[in-house]
Amino acid sequence: MYTKEFEIRWSDVDANRHLRNSAYIDFMSHTRMSFFLDKGFGQVQLAKMNLGPVALHEHMYYFKEVFPGTPIKVSLELNGISEDGMFFEFMHNFYDTNGRNIARCEMMGAWIDLKSRKLTGLPEDLFEYLENLDKTNEFRILTKEDTRKFGQLPKNIQPVKI
Repeated sequence: MYTKEFEIRWSDVDANRHLRNSAYIDFMSHTRMSFFLDKGFGQVQLAKMNLGPVALHEHMYYFKEVFPGTPIKVSLELNGISEDGMFFEFMHNFYDTNGRNIARCEMMGAWIDLKSRKLTGLPEDLFEYLENLDKTNEFRILTKEDTRKFGQLPKNIQPVKI
């Protein structure tokens, strides 16, 4: 399983002196991009393909507090992917130095063509790297409907047209 280790710094904590929620998101993003970089797909290569990842939603579950000076590990597993690789869902688990699961996040995203600004499928070589990533027990093939599981906008909110 792909993991990345992090030291909790003073700048990673909030007013309660424990790991701030946005730091969890930062660590997950860094773990994902480290995985791609380790596979030879860093920012330079993604830029050449005019390809960028977009987060659609992240759902966090917190189990234990984390404090400065305490290292943690963040895992990366594939929870789902669409047939063309356009949509993906990752599962991140956070572990303390004793291997206890201290937090979990389900992250769903998509790939965007940076020129057309539209969602796009993945080139075959990049798709293969995702396909070969360790999969969760709940792994499934994603459809567009899976990206809409949190419903529609509230009735009093109108989407902004750009």
